[in-house]
Amino acid sequence: MSLVVNHNMMAMNVARNLNSHYNRLATSTRRLSSGLRIGTAADDAAGLAIRELMRSDVATLQQGVRNANDAISLIQTADGALQTIDEKLIRMKELAEQAATGTYDSVQRAMIDSEYQQMASEITRISMATDFNNIKLLDGSLSSNDPYNPPYGHDGTGLKSVGPLKIHFGTGNDSDEDYYYLTIGCTTASALGLGNNSNLDAGHNISTQANAQMALEAINAAIVSKDNIRAHLGAMQNRLEATISNISIQAENIQAAESRISDVDVATEMTEFVRNQVLSNTAVSMLSQANQLPQMALQLIG
Repeated sequence: MSLVVNHNMMAMNVARNLNSHYNRLATSTRRLSSGLRIGTAADDAAGLAIRELMRSDVATLQQGVRNANDAISLIQTADGALQTIDEKLIRMKELAEQAATGTYDSVQRAMIDSEYQQMASEITRISMATDFNNIKLLDGSLSSNDPYNPPYGHDGTGLKSVGPLKIHFGTGNDSDEDYYYLTIGCTTASALGLGNNSNLDAGHNISTQANAQMALEAINAAIVSKDNIRAHLGAMQNRLEATISNISIQAENIQAAESRISDVDVATEMTEFVRNQVLSNTAVSMLSQANQLPQMALQLIG
């Protein structure tokens, strides 16, 4: 290399190396301070795309867990109301048993029937009033309209969904993987075949001894119908709890995979940081020396 004054090639070479070391030092500093190996698309374009898809899946699954927990809360709300209805049905059967005996006259049976009808009205009121987030639970709006034609009468195309309740918890919209339906039958007194509004003669009233005796069977059938609904709700709650456990594990595993792609290995990156720091310091020192080299030409001129 010639000894020249106009172009200090040694200094330019050292400056280029310093710039390279300093850029890598800046990258290591950014990664260590953020904890992320991939901070920009330039770090790993393919890794960034995979990471963002995984992050979206994790966020979706976590929301799915909350959806399933909300569904469990809804089921518990409905089950609590059904428990109260159960108490009313037991009282109605007790009244029917009382009116079925021959030791009461028509006036006394009318008094007994009055309470019987009040219990039926209360069952209807509870069924119509029980809701969750303004969704009626026991009035029949969540019942299956067409059990032979999936998705069982559910229609979510409008602002307000109708039919069975769709519980969505997966990352897509596959019926085998991402959601299922919750149906709750109608539990009004008339739907159970009891009270003045019932179309069934057996549980219509207990104003006569014969009617009271027939009402006993009607109330038994109503209790069975109500218990079938509660059993279905209990089974769905157990299924949802299993779903939550599975989704939580899935989200955890995806999070771990995303971490392996995205997060920085502190030990490895710290080694790279120290290396680049030493090289940068060395380059700064050598640039100072290289800037002094053209002065050697003065000795020849002098």
